[in-house]
Amino acid sequence: MFISDDALKRNFAEVKPGLRPKQAFEEAHRCLYCYDAPCIKACPTGINIPSFIKRIANKNMLGSARTILEANPMGASCARVCPTEELCEGACVLNDSSKPILIGDLQRFATDWAIRNNQQLFASGERNGRSVAIVGGGPAGLSAARELARFGFAVTVFEAKAHAGGLNTYGIVSFRLPKEIALWEVEQVRKLGVDIRTNTVVGRDVTASELLESHDVVVLAAGMSKVPMMGIPGEELEGVYDAIELVEKTKVSLSGELSGRRVVVVGAGNTAIDAATCSVRMGAEHVEICYRRSKQEMTAYEFEYEFAKSDGVAFRWLTAPVRIIGDEHGRVKAIECVRMKLEQAESGRRARPVPIPGSEFTIEADAVIKAIGQTRHVSLVDQFQLAHTRGVVTIDQETYRTSNPNVYAAGDVIFGEGQGDAMVVSAVQQGKLAAFAIYKQLVLDAGDVDRQT
Repeated sequence: MFISDDALKRNFAEVKPGLRPKQAFEEAHRCLYCYDAPCIKACPTGINIPSFIKRIANKNMLGSARTILEANPMGASCARVCPTEELCEGACVLNDSSKPILIGDLQRFATDWAIRNNQQLFASGERNGRSVAIVGGGPAGLSAARELARFGFAVTVFEAKAHAGGLNTYGIVSFRLPKEIALWEVEQVRKLGVDIRTNTVVGRDVTASELLESHDVVVLAAGMSKVPMMGIPGEELEGVYDAIELVEKTKVSLSGELSGRRVVVVGAGNTAIDAATCSVRMGAEHVEICYRRSKQEMTAYEFEYEFAKSDGVAFRWLTAPVRIIGDEHGRVKAIECVRMKLEQAESGRRARPVPIPGSEFTIEADAVIKAIGQTRHVSLVDQFQLAHTRGVVTIDQETYRTSNPNVYAAGDVIFGEGQGDAMVVSAVQQGKLAAFAIYKQLVLDAGDVDRQT
């Protein structure tokens, strides 16, 4: 089966259309503009949602976009990828009587206006003589960079990839978040005078000690790394993919390399869903997801799950891979799995999946995609000699300061081990809070000391 370039472009075009002006204005007028709005409290970045919606109703698009992006520097991306059903829309008071305001769609409407009209919404502050190095140009790093630039810091972002934006640029499928949206947000930060150095790896092109010596503080905001090995025979075969790398390839250039193939995705998180729906759009003949736990325990958002089903993706619950089987040419031809059951753990802990003896079976497959989580940049954390738990950096929960008083951390490097939720919007808020803590330490508190002396 061959899939044409035109078909690929159509398949990877943004799935959900934006609101038309008439729709947006009508939806905005449905809002009750609550005084003590629960939607604001439900938003990790605290966007003043009634305010930005009121501005749309009044056709003040510039004011609406500025209200959104003031609170959330990645507000255009988050309008598309936030689980709004669980956050702002889930908290809308209209859930009790009709249906919630389409907050995410209205946020996209306003930020899309800013993008189309090439708006630069913020300016940098007067230089305060302090400098900050930020390791990682993803949502957390860019959020910190923007706020620090507005506070007057000289900011340099060190990004390993060819473009900044992190997950938004490379890790979220194009048909949900086009790369151009993320890169516009990057440019909003760059135009504040932030020096974004791409293709620069800390530990290779510049050392941790050099950053600490040449800047007042460092913000560690590196993302996650590759998908780990599953630890089963056959992972070296041709046709075994890393889900993160597969999605990233589609953000750089489109190909039909999975055209006509039978694909099995291992895992049931949001990345697994992305890998499965990418496979469908790359022309795969059949795609199914295998997960060792039950549907109730999958980590993917419910709307992601429904989206995958609408794409024709099949699901096998309580199924774990045992080995990947290759043909005489070293290519994947099948995957052997075993059925699982959930065994209640002691002390009320989460039930653990255990294999059912003798239940092994084989699924024919030409490609296997691993989507079982991601490894962490432990060696990078160790370069800064920071306290951590299996790569999750230890921080002061109020200041985001690490065990090194000159290093702060935000984003993926502090998610896990009971610290926070791995959402883009949460990473953005952490970047903001880290930036304010740095401003307080180096400018506000330092000013108090100067006045006392």
